Amino acid sequence: MIRHLLAVSLLALATPAAAALSPAEQKMIETVDANAEAQIAFLEKMVNQNSGTLNLEGVKKVADMVRPELEKLGFTVTWTPTPETARAGHLTAVHKGRKGTKNLLLIAHLDTVFEPDHPFQTWSRAGNIATGPGVGDDKGGISVILAALQAMHAAGTLKNANIEIALTGDEEDAGTPRSAARAQLIAAGKRADAALDFENLSRENGQDMGSIARRSSNTWELSTTGRAGHSSGIFTQRTGDGAIFELSRILTAFRTELPEPSLTFNVGLVSGGDTAVLADEGTRGTATGKSNIIPQIAYAIGDFRTLSDEQTQRVRAKMQAIVARNSPGTTAAIKFQEGYPPMAPTEGNRALLARLNAVNADMGLPQMPELDPLKRGAGDIGFVARDVDGLVGLGPSGSGSHAPGETVDLDSISKQAKRAAILMSRLSTEKAK
Repeated sequence: MIRHLLAVSLLALATPAAAALSPAEQKMIETVDANAEAQIAFLEKMVNQNSGTLNLEGVKKVADMVRPELEKLGFTVTWTPTPETARAGHLTAVHKGRKGTKNLLLIAHLDTVFEPDHPFQTWSRAGNIATGPGVGDDKGGISVILAALQAMHAAGTLKNANIEIALTGDEEDAGTPRSAARAQLIAAGKRADAALDFENLSRENGQDMGSIARRSSNTWELSTTGRAGHSSGIFTQRTGDGAIFELSRILTAFRTELPEPSLTFNVGLVSGGDTAVLADEGTRGTATGKSNIIPQIAYAIGDFRTLSDEQTQRVRAKMQAIVARNSPGTTAAIKFQEGYPPMAPTEGNRALLARLNAVNADMGLPQMPELDPLKRGAGDIGFVARDVDGLVGLGPSGSGSHAPGETVDLDSISKQAKRAAILMSRLSTEKAK
């Protein structure tokens, strides 16, 4: 009897987290583990179906794979085509639970950066590492969502949960106008009490990191003009500085006057001369000119990334002021395209990370420190960040996103699904805003 009590006591000391988890939460962990290989098989099926953003049929086929998995869990699923933005569409799934409790918005995407003509097309696996297009970004994130919801269903915590899922079909190359491309997502954000983004988990030095912010992505196009003439007349009152020197002045001023914390900016393409043209939506430029002709036209395109709407507006105003300081004999204009808005690091987001870290503590996992926002790119959660608190990076960990050889750590799918299932179950019992 004494030996038995000693064994029980030692077990309790060895697994302190077990006592912190409710029976339903223990059931969720067991369910994720039991379904792990089936979930990996489903991920393989999704990865082997090409869903490059411009492969509209392929994106829809992945949506058709996910749809019955959600319907089995009691979700009402809707596919909304978006021909007005020249993209495939979006999958939305709604689960109605107990009235008056929090509505959770889960965000992921169906498309990848790998179009059908890309050589990187198929799944492979070596132990707990899988390789394939979109295996982590973001088909791995969809797998985490499904595994978490299946665990909640098995444990009985999904029944009363209010959950809306938004799986966009064009996150990697969003359609335009953005107002139409993200109208559904923005509306869902206004209905939500918390938004959870299932893109890749960030890790630093082997430690899982918590993400409470994402920077914006804004694109700009700069054009300058000058007076054509013989190069011997450059900088005179009659001819002025020419288009390319004016372009250079502006870009140099950007470099020296714009820098501030949390801001990055880039020049991606320059074209200028006696004639110059930007083509293929700004991905290609052609120009003609001679060494002894003052150039009369020049272009540059680039981007800038910010951490808040206020910073976005401030940087735009600075850029416009620099452009307006024209050199003699030149004109300049800058225009900005619709981009991805930022997700600022708010106290509400920080409070959600604290809730996730409470789950970590109860599971016996290390705490997740805040990730530097400069280490994440823009994403769909930015479109709802003005309206709802959120967390980023609830998908699996891996490497090489957007590149041939993209990988995912298959074990991280289960770990992230357990975290998400427990966090969503706890949040779903709380009073709505």
